[in-house]
Amino acid sequence: MKKIFFSLLVLTVSVQLMAQEKTKSAKELKKEIRKERITAIARQEEEGVITYNKHFLGGIKLTTDGYGGFLEIGRAQSVKKALLFQLDISERKHPKEEKQFSQSSNAGPFIYGKINYFYPVKLGVQQQFLLGNKGNKNGVSISANVGGGIAIGLLRPYLLGYDSAGIQIFKGLADDSTRFLTQDPVSGPNFGTGFNKLKVTPGAYAKAGLRFDYGKYNEMINALEVGIVAEFYSKAIPQMAFTKHEKFFFSAYVTIMFGKRK
Repeated sequence: MKKIFFSLLVLTVSVQLMAQEKTKSAKELKKEIRKERITAIARQEEEGVITYNKHFLGGIKLTTDGYGGFLEIGRAQSVKKALLFQLDISERKHPKEEKQFSQSSNAGPFIYGKINYFYPVKLGVQQQFLLGNKGNKNGVSISANVGGGIAIGLLRPYLLGYDSAGIQIFKGLADDSTRFLTQDPVSGPNFGTGFNKLKVTPGAYAKAGLRFDYGKYNEMINALEVGIVAEFYSKAIPQMAFTKHEKFFFSAYVTIMFGKRK
């Protein structure tokens, strides 16, 4: 009986030791693979070469007349050239927008004379040219991007709350409206007000920029881009009453972006 017990004990210990050795070997193998990968990345960075097949990134931007965000997919054509597919959504502010408070209520502020919110949605393609690669792993690569595409102007009516016989109603402002001169609104527009009355104005745009990629590893994208955008729409965009409505818009932008290469 003692011999059987001793044999079972030896067998159990042996199995446990083999399992621990197998687990240890798997961890060591994974560690070695990771170490080799980091070594390869560091070697590429020392050579200042960024090689990839595609990348995906997103970013937030500030413009001279608004703000927004965008997504981008890039396809490498060579070491120094890539094709960029971009989706850009923003909100454009009119330079004469000014917030005021109603005289007849404690409601939030409203913008005097505003007719529509204006959301440009741009879908386009850019050609990217590498101007200067990283000199080392702490360097910065510089590239130029030029392109354009279609622009869709989404107009959301700026609906204000007015009091009519004790019932609050939301109405918009027309070009020739005198509502602001005869009756103060009792509330500004709600966040979701007007989305069911969106209007679409088609157009086109052209864009050019310089991108500075300061990411520590070449497979990661941490970049800053500055540039200019010109947009033209098929109809004048009514943003504010009592002002001239424009078809052409020109703005500068700065973007912070993050992404990954493969």
